Amino acid sequence: MAASSDTASRPTALVTGASSGIGLAFAERLAADGYDLVLVARDRGRLDALAARLVADRGVRADVLVADLSDPVRRRAVEQRLADPGEAAPVDLLINNAGYATPGDFVDTPPEVLTANLEVNVGAVLALTRAALPGMQRRGAGAIVNVSSVAGFLPGRGSVYGAGKAYVTTLSQSLAGSAAQHGVRVMALCPGFTRTEFHERLGQERPGPAWLWFDADRVVDDALADLARGRVLSIPGAVYKGIYVASRIVPMGLVRKLAAATGRGRG
Repeated sequence: MAASSDTASRPTALVTGASSGIGLAFAERLAADGYDLVLVARDRGRLDALAARLVADRGVRADVLVADLSDPVRRRAVEQRLADPGEAAPVDLLINNAGYATPGDFVDTPPEVLTANLEVNVGAVLALTRAALPGMQRRGAGAIVNVSSVAGFLPGRGSVYGAGKAYVTTLSQSLAGSAAQHGVRVMALCPGFTRTEFHERLGQERPGPAWLWFDADRVVDDALADLARGRVLSIPGAVYKGIYVASRIVPMGLVRKLAAATGRGRG
């Protein structure tokens, strides 16, 4: 744990997958905006270093919660922090960012790896949203951002990643209306290609031209702006908004053929 004094007036955000990529960008931006933080990931070293830096640079409180979200038992501590914080401050903003991708086709991926993928991309989002939402609704305020992907709008080629992200987007849209009646916002963030460690960890080169790639800071800026506007779906960038619109209009059979031809959807 790392902390500063005078935390009573500051809101608290919990960010999963906070040690890198979009999660790291969320943590840095929210600290700059005056949020105290609960940082969740598997890598304690990275989390401790991030917490210490945010405390020193921003003067906020930054607590570290190490958890493997692919394991329902190990993620219970995160659920507990959201549902019943005890003497700690309640979480005002939940960023469900942690994600899991695999490089191979479905039939080439071991069942246990597919299960871990499902638990992180779907199970953890469901469990943490369920843990956070009742308290937010009782307090009449709060927000949940579930990080999905443009991949959820398009059929992948032999991959479960897009299927999981489609679930996250649909879940967020399904919950948004009822949550809003209690003063709580729920939004799905659906970025396209983002400059993170994602493809490096899969051993893949970054596909597509450079103009398709956004910095994580840009994605976070757009997401928080859309959240403030009350939007249920945030798609950073005109090109990806166009892809979303096209996916609603173009016949799905043609979309599947294009996905197969380009190899989109690995991971």
